[in-house]
Amino acid sequence: MIFSNRYRLGAFGISFGLPLVTYLLTFLCNDISGCPVPSVLHPHSLTIDRLKEEVGWPVDGIWGLTSFKATGFVLAYYMFSMILYRVLPGEAAEGVELPSGGKLKYKFNSMFLRRVWPEDLTYIYIAFSSSVFTVVLCIAGTVAQGADFPLWTFIWDNYIQILTANMLIAYALATYVYIASFGVKPGNTKKRDLAAGGQSGNMLYDWFIGRELNPRVTLPLLGEFDIKLFMELRPGMLGWLLIDYACIAHQYKTYGFVSDSILLISAFQTLYVFDAYYMESSILTTIDITTDGFGFMLAFGDLVWLPFTYSVQARYLAVFPLILGPLGIAGVFAPLAIGYYIFRSVNNEKSRFKNDPTDPRVAHLKYIETKSGSRLITSGWWGTARHINYFGDWIQSWAYVLPTGIAGYVIQHTSPAPEAGGQSPIDGSYVGGRVLGTEVVQGEARGWGMIITYFYIVYFAVLLIHRELRDEEKCLRKYGDAWLEYCKLVPYKIIPYIY
Repeated sequence: MIFSNRYRLGAFGISFGLPLVTYLLTFLCNDISGCPVPSVLHPHSLTIDRLKEEVGWPVDGIWGLTSFKATGFVLAYYMFSMILYRVLPGEAAEGVELPSGGKLKYKFNSMFLRRVWPEDLTYIYIAFSSSVFTVVLCIAGTVAQGADFPLWTFIWDNYIQILTANMLIAYALATYVYIASFGVKPGNTKKRDLAAGGQSGNMLYDWFIGRELNPRVTLPLLGEFDIKLFMELRPGMLGWLLIDYACIAHQYKTYGFVSDSILLISAFQTLYVFDAYYMESSILTTIDITTDGFGFMLAFGDLVWLPFTYSVQARYLAVFPLILGPLGIAGVFAPLAIGYYIFRSVNNEKSRFKNDPTDPRVAHLKYIETKSGSRLITSGWWGTARHINYFGDWIQSWAYVLPTGIAGYVIQHTSPAPEAGGQSPIDGSYVGGRVLGTEVVQGEARGWGMIITYFYIVYFAVLLIHRELRDEEKCLRKYGDAWLEYCKLVPYKIIPYIY
């Protein structure tokens, strides 16, 4: 009972707490009063009316958090993504074996990126994925209209309403798939399965975690869509990049230049997203697809949490364009290079050993053989920690937050307004604004903004630990006593000698 109640409380807290956290990250770090807002630094003088003024609370109250215009824009964006997914060329791939038998088929646009025929250039064709196609359109619009490209302006000006629209879609989608899951009957011929973890009998928990493993829907003219696969990679991840690019455009419109810090973050995140798109077929073997049901947890994570919290640093830098310089850039690249080296070396070692244990590069590795014939590596990288790849992943994540520096700023309203073009940054600690007599300085907010801009690495650490716990449970079920023996030989979970 204690175990069940803990999970129910967790489901309730995440379902209704994380949306609040997302709003707080948005309101408490803004382009109206500061990051964080001044009242937070002086709680003794904090009043509701003053806080509303500083965070830019809508005059219409809670109803101002949404709008028909922004909601229509978001729905059109989703429809556009679905149309491109359907009409652009692609190839089919099969998923893993389902619990009820058989395999589902999936379409991947990105697989066409690898199909070329160099022997006859006349027949070479590379079909861009829907996301690449969308970004190309955005580049064309930006070339034609610059930072005033309507898409960038609309995203920045309607950010809160776009956020709310995606939240409403996540709640509606989770409710739809929960209700539809009751149509899954034993012996069905449509390869519909319930997720093992989504059948607790508690309505809230099952709605949160997801009852159906791979819910699908057939839409008029567009055909069948795998809801989980589509939401995992398309609207949210691309939305993340679109928000980043809107932030770059806003910075340029405000200051007349683009800082190296915002370019670095956007470049890192663009590479991350398009690497995921290029290798999107590999998602079929991840725990999200093979094991987890699709409920509010994945819907909110894919459509809201990822695009709107992962872009916090770009939003910060759009208002306070920190200049890193050569040394600062090197300092950002250092954890990225170290983390990537660990991450890639660890996965290469595992891949080589799995494909050819006699490969000279991995032939020296020690291992435990399980009853199923699988081998658990007990030396090399995998002998230092059971999930050492997560450690490399987390070190890389510092490259997303370090460009914000010792974060925090206050927006001061001055008169008369500075000349158009603003003032140039001085040693990365001060930026003069040019908009209607405003001046952006760090002042007393210096350092306090890190609570917001560095939130990502704290969250990501929690995410990786949670994923590690789930992996441990899965491996214990799969390998039994061999896993227990492996844990004795490799006692550390993620960070050697620490955790």
